[in-house]
Amino acid sequence: MKGLAIFETHAHYDDKSYDVDRDEVLREVFDKGVDRIINVSSDLRSMENTLELARNYDQIYAAIGIHPDEVYELNENNFQKVRELSLKDKVVAIGEIGLDYHRDDHNKDTQRHWFERQMQLASALGKPVIIHSRDACEDTLDVLREFAHQGVRGVMHCYSYSVETARELLKMGYYIGIGGVVTFKNSRKLIEVVDEVPLERILLETDCPYMAPTPYRGTRNYSGHLPLIAEKIAAIKDVQYQKVLEKTYKNAKDLFLSK
Repeated sequence: MKGLAIFETHAHYDDKSYDVDRDEVLREVFDKGVDRIINVSSDLRSMENTLELARNYDQIYAAIGIHPDEVYELNENNFQKVRELSLKDKVVAIGEIGLDYHRDDHNKDTQRHWFERQMQLASALGKPVIIHSRDACEDTLDVLREFAHQGVRGVMHCYSYSVETARELLKMGYYIGIGGVVTFKNSRKLIEVVDEVPLERILLETDCPYMAPTPYRGTRNYSGHLPLIAEKIAAIKDVQYQKVLEKTYKNAKDLFLSK
């Protein structure tokens, strides 16, 4: 391995877009210095596939949870499956969970119910959470505040809110996940957030296969693009690239692998 190790905190290598070349992609990722990956589940099927990836690769860990767009498949019977799988080896987080009000057909009550249930699970297990929040800032903060009193902390994945919201999250013990969006031309708000948030509270992520950074925007993303994100953060904060890798690696270990 050349250079400093990189910790990818949010990937979806169980996605069908990798079915034809998953092993080859992951070998390339590891060759590029990424030596820790958290593969994040989003529905009942992807939880099983994520655990299989964690079993097959020493470098991959699992996050178990149901994305807000997928909570409509949950009921009391299959939520027991979420509980059971969250106890498996190499499960380091509950996620991705949260609220997503972007679509017109969302049901706020259903999303919030299962968000809170999964936060309760994280609290009971003492695991961090990986939060997805889109167009649902205030409701998300309400839930996070409630569980912050129980010691639940985690990361706001693919951060898209204001500097003021970031400050509140920091006070609750959360990290801020920064991905390829920070390299986009229209990312002024996110650049302001990166400038404001201490490096000690930033995590690197790709959300692959989605959200590829410039100049690969619109193509299938993968963890080999993390250096582009780290370089952009280094430029914004006027620090050395190596420092970004060192700090974000330590941050990820502290949040996900400290127990």
